[in-house]
Amino acid sequence: MTSAVVLLVVGGFLLGGAWSIWKADSDTHGRTGPQVFFAVVLLVAAVLATASGLLRLV
Repeated sequence: MTSAVVLLVVGGFLLGGAWSIWKADSDTHGRTGPQVFFAVVLLVAAVLATASGLLRLV
């Protein structure tokens, strides 16, 4: 398995984690500040990992 495939898999895993955190909101309080921050950090990491994987394939 090449490093490009590993980066794509990691990017997908991080994207799933960001989605999971984003969807885990409270019915009464909504999303908290740290929850939004962590979801955005995971989303940025997922985009970077996926872009790196795609660039290594080229």
